[in-house]
Amino acid sequence: MRGAVIHAPGDVRFEQLDDPKIEQPTDAIIRTAVTCVCGSDLWPYRGVEPIGDPHPMGHEYVGVVEEVGSQVTAVKPGQFVVGSFATSDNTCANCRNGWQSSCLHREFMSTCQADLVRIPNAQGTLVATPEHPDDAFLPSLLAVSDVMGTGWYAAVAAEVKPGATAVVVGDGAVGLCGVIAAKELGAERIIAMSRHESRQKLATQFGATDIVTERGDDGVARIKDLTDGIGADAVLECVGTAESMRQALHAARPGGNVGFVGVPHDVQIAGEELFFSHVGLRGGPAPVRRFLPDLIDRVLAGHIDPGPVFDLTLPLDQVAEGYRAMDERRAIKALLTP
Repeated sequence: MRGAVIHAPGDVRFEQLDDPKIEQPTDAIIRTAVTCVCGSDLWPYRGVEPIGDPHPMGHEYVGVVEEVGSQVTAVKPGQFVVGSFATSDNTCANCRNGWQSSCLHREFMSTCQADLVRIPNAQGTLVATPEHPDDAFLPSLLAVSDVMGTGWYAAVAAEVKPGATAVVVGDGAVGLCGVIAAKELGAERIIAMSRHESRQKLATQFGATDIVTERGDDGVARIKDLTDGIGADAVLECVGTAESMRQALHAARPGGNVGFVGVPHDVQIAGEELFFSHVGLRGGPAPVRRFLPDLIDRVLAGHIDPGPVFDLTLPLDQVAEGYRAMDERRAIKALLTP
C-alpha cells in the first residue's frame, strides 16, 4: 500500500509500505475512504516534538472494513465505519465510565494517512453507519473521528449549558468544531477568538455570535468587556500553548469552567492562581468513542455539518502539500482522498 511517512521536521514523504495484517484477534483492517492532516500532526512537522526514526503518520479515518479478527463481531467486511484516534475495548471500567481514551487497552492510532489501516481493539473502537453514506457526508464523518469529537468534548468538559456564554480559544478545526458543539449544547452567546478572516466567517457560519481578534491580556480584557466585567460561563481551549491556556483561564468567570483539548506544550499553571480563581478545569485526550453514535446520527440527519473545516482537498499522494498548506496557514485542514 501507499502511505505518509515523516522523516524529519518539514519532511513528509509518500512511500510504498507493507500492507497491514491482522495481528491480534481483536484487529480489523479498513480501506480508507478519506483521511486527513491534523493540526496536532504539525507539532512534529515543525520540530516541536521529537520524531525519532521515520514512521507513518495520521490518526483520523473513515472507511470500509476489509477484514476482521476472530473476536470482532461488532463490524463485518463491507461495512462503512468511523473510528477514533484512541482505540478502546469499550468494556473496561474506564470505558464503561465514558473515558474510552483512557481505556486500559488503549492504543493511539498513527498510521492513517494511508490506503489501508489496521485498527486495534476494533470491536470497541469502530462504529458502523446504517449503510454506506453518500460521498457528501464523508468530510463531516471524518471530522467526527477526531476534530468534531474533540470539539464536542471541549464543550462537554467546559459544561456548556443552555443559555450559557461560551468562549472558544483557537480557530483551527477543533476550535471551529467547538463552536458547533457549543451551539448544539444550547449556548446563547458564543464568542470565537480569531484573527483570520476566513476562519471568522466559518465560525460565524457555525454559530458564533461574536468575534474577538485580540490575544493575551487584550483578548481577556475584550471578553470581560463583552460579559459585563465577569467572564464567560464556559471556555473551550483548543490550542495547547501557554498563552492560549492562560487566556482561557482568565476569560472564565469565577465558578466557570475551562475544557482544554489542545495538547499542552510548555503549559504551567500556578496552583495558587487556580485555587483563587474558582475556575474548574477539565481536559485531556477526547473520549471520542463516547460521542460517536450521537455525532454520526447528527451528521447523517443534517443537524451538524463540520465538513467545511476541510478547506483543501488533495489526493493522498500529495499529503506533503497538505502539511505545507496547514503549516503556512493557507488551509485550516487538508482532506486526503486515496
